[in-house]
Amino acid sequence: MNPIKVEHSPDATRLQSLGVQAWPVWSKEKSYFPWHYDATETCLFLEGEVVVTPEGEQPVTLKSGDLVTFPAGMSCTWEVRKPVRKHFAFDVEGG
Repeated sequence: MNPIKVEHSPDATRLQSLGVQAWPVWSKEKSYFPWHYDATETCLFLEGEVVVTPEGEQPVTLKSGDLVTFPAGMSCTWEVRKPVRKHFAFDVEGG
């Protein structure tokens, strides 16, 4: 089972309960890079498209409107296919 949790187009109540609008924003141009999560990250993709491939797992395509949780300890590769902007927070309760 893939360790990445994806909620497609979560409703406004869900996003408000997490406080997403107060989270910082991260941007990245088209690129390809390895990444390791030291802490659980929850993020909301505002723009773009990426393919994240956890070690030993199937790739997951993430797009604008997706609320995503990446687990602590996961190593993966990121392929940013379209420039990305996302709200993000670490160790969010209920993510």
